[in-house]
Amino acid sequence: MNLDNIVRIAETTLTGVGLRVLGAIVLYIVGRWLITFAVGLVQKGLTRQKLEPTLLRFIGNTISVVLNITLVLAILGYFGVQTTSFAALLAGAGLAIGSAWGGLLANFAAGIFLVVLRPFKVGDFISAGGTTGTVEEVGLFVTTIDTPDNVRTFVGNNKLFSDNIQNFSTNSYRRVDLTAQISGAADPKQVIAALKARIRQIPNVVAKPEPDVVIGTFTAVGPVLSIRPYTNNDFYWQVYFDTNLAIREVLGDGAFPAPMPVFGIQQIEPKA
Repeated sequence: MNLDNIVRIAETTLTGVGLRVLGAIVLYIVGRWLITFAVGLVQKGLTRQKLEPTLLRFIGNTISVVLNITLVLAILGYFGVQTTSFAALLAGAGLAIGSAWGGLLANFAAGIFLVVLRPFKVGDFISAGGTTGTVEEVGLFVTTIDTPDNVRTFVGNNKLFSDNIQNFSTNSYRRVDLTAQISGAADPKQVIAALKARIRQIPNVVAKPEPDVVIGTFTAVGPVLSIRPYTNNDFYWQVYFDTNLAIREVLGDGAFPAPMPVFGIQQIEPKA
């Protein structure tokens, strides 16, 4: 075989491979566009049916994963890989994959239960799996939560589903818990009345139930008041900080004695 034949064969082979690679790239680009279009079309259709965002995003993610796997198999078939053999290989290795990916499958199953049982939905403020924040998305394997300090956190669905879930957005209001130390020399009834009147002026504090201001416990300095205004979850931190400011204004304006520790000194005369 002379050099010309070798060059001709190399050119033919490289041209064929190049065309296949180019075709695979085109197939991938077109396939990805069709997948995005199909998922968007389905989500728009479900949105018109006023489907809940949690279920809407879960269905969209599921369709996207299935179509992407189909696209990969189509590209493998384009390159001549027997997809039937590939599927048989996956089926044969199913036990090993199931053992290795047990946690992943558990997250997938938990995600289905979260969507079906709906302990929370997108937009709810929850505490679960050691994370507290606003639910942004319930995915196939993880749930996306934005914490109050604006950190995006991804929590495995199985961890959420197997843990206690506190949903702060379900009820129309929640309680803000604060305490305040007052002096034993102050009249607690007057202090309580002044605090209640001031707390009612705080924006977004609900009128019913009324704010609770009661004596919670005692210290050597005097009574400790438990102060509990109620507000919608969206305004929790605003009411929390405004109530702290109100406590400072009422107890720090000089109208009531400041809580100060009192020490008694007794001098014992030595016996003669």
